[in-house]
Amino acid sequence: MPGTLIVKGEQRLEQGFFATGRFLPAVVTSQQAQNASDRRRSVTAVTTALVAVVLVTFAAPANVYGQGEKTVTKGETGKPVPVKSGQIEANGVNYYYEIHGKGEPLLLLHGGLGSIDMFEPGFPILAQNRQVIAVDLHGHGRTPLGNRAISLIDMGDDMATILTKLSYKEVDVMGYSLGGGVALRLAVQHPASVRRLVLVSTPFAQAGFYPEMLPMQAQVGAAMAESMKETPMYKSYIAVAPKPEDFPKLLDRMGEYMRTPYDWSADVKKLNLPVMLVYGDSDMIRPEHIVQFYQLLGGGLKDAGWMREHMSRNRLAILPDLTHYEMSAAPQMARTVLPFLDGKSGAKSWSDQVQGK
Repeated sequence: MPGTLIVKGEQRLEQGFFATGRFLPAVVTSQQAQNASDRRRSVTAVTTALVAVVLVTFAAPANVYGQGEKTVTKGETGKPVPVKSGQIEANGVNYYYEIHGKGEPLLLLHGGLGSIDMFEPGFPILAQNRQVIAVDLHGHGRTPLGNRAISLIDMGDDMATILTKLSYKEVDVMGYSLGGGVALRLAVQHPASVRRLVLVSTPFAQAGFYPEMLPMQAQVGAAMAESMKETPMYKSYIAVAPKPEDFPKLLDRMGEYMRTPYDWSADVKKLNLPVMLVYGDSDMIRPEHIVQFYQLLGGGLKDAGWMREHMSRNRLAILPDLTHYEMSAAPQMARTVLPFLDGKSGAKSWSDQVQGK
């Protein structure tokens, strides 16, 4: 964390947090101060670049999520206790998974450099009447990196394999950012496996990010690993990863993935299932891209009609007061998607209101 610099001739007095975590003063030369400032800017740029795909949110879950919502059993750490967990091999990757709750199955896919744990605040809502199948993606969380490249297309196939091995014929799917890309590929490549699809803070093309994010994404690589050791991304990774020493390799693979252009607009047009798009009003995905995504799905092309007769079956939600970085941990996100996943609508047409229905 940057500290205060007090100029004293050729020296400056700098205060800030050091590796010990304590707040200490230090007398350094002007050149040392400049080097330290450059390092801080580098760490900031690295962190921003990495969350340019998704944020790893490890906010503490709230105790109350809404009236009538059930309590999910939690272990000593406060993390929801799965009813089942284990490893499943899919195309050379040994994926870790957890199953929470009972009801209609929902496959839940986290964001980049995160894990199942980043959805923890929403589990009590999502698992209230659902069976949530949460998977640590390739190289993330408890799933080893191995030698394969990070690929959304490959992970889409992997998710289909996992569902088959867990004996699920058809599920609803929700993915956040990187996980949203995997969810989209699953729906495109294995449409029979997906009933309803929710994509949270997810672009359909690389151009969906704000332009200034792309150069930062391109910088991601192993050289950044050392400077990230005090970040929550690194600390959360080493806490559960089967091989913590693979973190630099993961950064290299993520960098390669982020530098690869893609545009799946043609695939989006072919989707033949209900889709909901969810973003924050201050998301890192450009508003123009969000609207284009919805239009590719057939929404937002004309007025819905006073009887909702022209309304698209697909949905678009822009949640207020949210950025890309807290979406996965926001309870309002989970509450927003559940009616769609359940095939329900909370709104009545004008005609129904007049007739008292």
